[in-house]
Amino acid sequence: MLKLLNLLKDGRFHSGEELGAALGVSRSAVWKQLQNLENDCNLAIHKVRGRGYQLSTPLQLLDAHAIAAHAQASEWPILIYETIDSTNAEGLRLITQGQPAPFLVVAERQMAGRGRRGRQWVSPFAENLYYSLVLRIEGGMRQLEGLSLVVGLAVMRVLQAMGVEGVTLKWPNDVLVREQKIAGILLELVGDPADICHVVLGIGINVNMQANAQVDQAWTSMRCERGVTIDRNRVVALLNEQLKVELDRHRQCGFAGFQDEWESAHGWQGREVSLIAGITRLDGIVRGVDAHGGLRLEVDGIEKSFSGGELSLRLRDDS
Repeated sequence: MLKLLNLLKDGRFHSGEELGAALGVSRSAVWKQLQNLENDCNLAIHKVRGRGYQLSTPLQLLDAHAIAAHAQASEWPILIYETIDSTNAEGLRLITQGQPAPFLVVAERQMAGRGRRGRQWVSPFAENLYYSLVLRIEGGMRQLEGLSLVVGLAVMRVLQAMGVEGVTLKWPNDVLVREQKIAGILLELVGDPADICHVVLGIGINVNMQANAQVDQAWTSMRCERGVTIDRNRVVALLNEQLKVELDRHRQCGFAGFQDEWESAHGWQGREVSLIAGITRLDGIVRGVDAHGGLRLEVDGIEKSFSGGELSLRLRDDS
């Protein structure tokens, strides 16, 4: 399907004869592949007798050469998939198969994309960015403290650099625009966190998605905010560069070096919230984050710190 998509991605009409010759198949086989594209990838294709076939809108696919053309310098090896269960899952598989880190996994579509706490990450074909950077971590827990928050800062700066306004962060791993989710982060770890391990930095960014009834929360995208189609290859290149800068800083100074700037970007600073862990709910006021990336919450006049992958933060109904 990817070869056919590359022929159609310019948004122009192509005859069945032309497509068949390029693919080395019959016109009827072209017709079947077009039907598969419509059904499997949810792409609208115009069919006009005498003119041929045309994608309803031009399509830009992820491309290693295009990503490199946008980059200031050579970055990590990149693996690009048409369809995959999850870029994070593939990153974890490749670690066990001996793939040397660092390396990057991206995909046009995820069939089982996931967010925190087992939630589904809706992943339509060729619209958004599904990105997993795999790193080898040495030096113990200090190299992991506040790492998801640092990644959030990097994502925020990329969005700002590409003209998205009003970007804020939400502890511990969401990026918002006017309280609507535009990106999320999922870190997964394998190995010994006290010694040598691998961490997968999973990042999902809503780039060109304009409508999707499957998403069960308020959301926006870069295209919705900017009003123009966004070059996803440029987003990958800028994200690579920003992550490299921030990860180098994090290795040198830990999360403490980011604490003030992260708090200044936290959209829920000073807000009344509920901290939820399973069926337990704790109400308080957000006072910031500590030097390890934990949430500082004022509860009944006493400030406490909380951290953990299963915690969820919600605004109070009366906030």
